[in-house]
Amino acid sequence: MGDSERPAYVARVVKGIGEIDAGDWDACAGADNPFVSHAFLAALEESGSAAPETGWAPHHMLLEDALGRVQGVAPLYLKNHSQGEYVFDHGWADAFERAGGQYYPKLQLCVPFSPVTGPRLMVRPGPAAGAARSALIAACKELTERTGISSLHVTFATQDDWRALAAAGFLQRSDRQFHWTNDGYADFEGFLASLASRKRKAVRRERRGALSSGLAIEILTGNDFKTKHWDAFFACYVETSHDKWGTPYLNREFFARLGETMADKVALITAVDDGRIVAGALNLIGADTLYGRNWGCLGHYPFLHFEVCYYSAIEFAIERGLTTVEAGAQGPHKIARGYLPVRTHSAHWISHPGLRDAIEDYLMHERDAVDGEIEALGEYSPFRKED
Repeated sequence: MGDSERPAYVARVVKGIGEIDAGDWDACAGADNPFVSHAFLAALEESGSAAPETGWAPHHMLLEDALGRVQGVAPLYLKNHSQGEYVFDHGWADAFERAGGQYYPKLQLCVPFSPVTGPRLMVRPGPAAGAARSALIAACKELTERTGISSLHVTFATQDDWRALAAAGFLQRSDRQFHWTNDGYADFEGFLASLASRKRKAVRRERRGALSSGLAIEILTGNDFKTKHWDAFFACYVETSHDKWGTPYLNREFFARLGETMADKVALITAVDDGRIVAGALNLIGADTLYGRNWGCLGHYPFLHFEVCYYSAIEFAIERGLTTVEAGAQGPHKIARGYLPVRTHSAHWISHPGLRDAIEDYLMHERDAVDGEIEALGEYSPFRKED
């Protein structure tokens, strides 16, 4: 499509997901990834978990054509801190502010509290999709520059979005996570058969140990949910959040809204002791992926985290015919459980030339380091080596 044929768009900022028609948003977001759905973002915002009061002020970018039809959306937030992002820029902020700059507020194009790769520049499918995506990028850049904001960060982007952002002058950043891939396994035993003998024995030992005290695994989804289940899981989540991270990001209202609007997209894997939920892992179900998100536990149970978050998730994915399990951020210990390293991508628009140059140099070395780490970690794969 030549410049003379490019459709005309009007971009505007919307200060809340509730101001955007759910059908219009989801027509751009697609149905594959539940984290970018209108319902998930509405649960975050309307519960107050992602709100101006918590440092997440919605500034969603809406792209409309000449007839006022929505052609593109981007989940954008104005932030006064760097918490809940899982792509760390605290060092950049400290360096810039020591030099006399003002790093915050900044713009964050992401799904709050969700280290999950997915579309960020979301446009309606069709022949004008490329032009709409370019218009979205331009609108987000223009907002950053016009308001004098230091930076715009697009985190956990798809490779297509990452490349489009790089072509528009964004700096590229890489990191790694650990994902499990379904190689056509008929059941969990089929997966175990693909592991080296020593690793296979270790997995079986951990699964036995996790349930040796009489715990049972129960998976809730769809119509299974009752208020008592969310109460129990929230208690687990808060307990673990306080132990490890301090204040939990998500409140009880968020989980209530998730159960009301997205229950069929939720798989809550729980450990039950004599009818009482003592641990749980919240997963969201995509078109081909199970996304592990939040874990919580009351007390200490050896190996239970591995069982609930990794092994039961693999079993569920195999039963559902899903191709991938994404087990969240960090964690090289996941390799021994069949989760191998994969790259994740973010892109960054830095307004200040000096800060941009410094970050660009840093990211070049960081990408090389990530590549080297992924290659090195691959040597620890638990799968049987081919002759």
